[in-house]
Amino acid sequence: MFNATTTTLRPLLSRRVAAAARMSPRCCGAAASSTGGGQRRHVQIEHKIAGLGIKLPTAPLPKANYNIACLPPGEDNVMYISGHLPITADGELITGTLGPDQGGMTVKEGYDAARHCGLNIIATLKEQLGDLDRVEQVIKVFGIVSSHTDFKHQHLVMDGCSDVIMEVFDKPVGYHARSAIGTNTLPLNAPVEVEAIIKIKP
Repeated sequence: MFNATTTTLRPLLSRRVAAAARMSPRCCGAAASSTGGGQRRHVQIEHKIAGLGIKLPTAPLPKANYNIACLPPGEDNVMYISGHLPITADGELITGTLGPDQGGMTVKEGYDAARHCGLNIIATLKEQLGDLDRVEQVIKVFGIVSSHTDFKHQHLVMDGCSDVIMEVFDKPVGYHARSAIGTNTLPLNAPVEVEAIIKIKP
């Protein structure tokens, strides 16, 4: 029987990509605008996260030549979040493929992996915005699940991500549109990858 495994992510990143990501970790100055000029931070969401006993991972770095998030010119209230993988708070990457009948991961294991994807997205939002209370609406979440052909429960796997977003942001802010699809493989042998579109406050 297959069990979900974890892989230390750091050796998988090239020095070149990691260095480039550290040089410009924030997108379009979003975080600077949230705390500069003597503005107060509103930390209700962060207090809620602490009260829920949730530990956010370190905001992830890009794994190749792209930005982890982007605010397009003319759309400075909508942030596009790149695909996030299930990296634990200890920095380990969960790996595997969904499909228990073929010796792969169970729905529960996939759910837990998708939850980690959601936590990584929230960590990125905190890194980019400086204040999670600047999230006005989680507009859309798109999940891709690495699956064996006979696995048909990608939507239940993706509930792991949706549920943690709802735990943290609640209705109406966290209540989002969503798609979930299956694929035969994902980067770094991840079982789930999730991207998001977020409306943010100035």
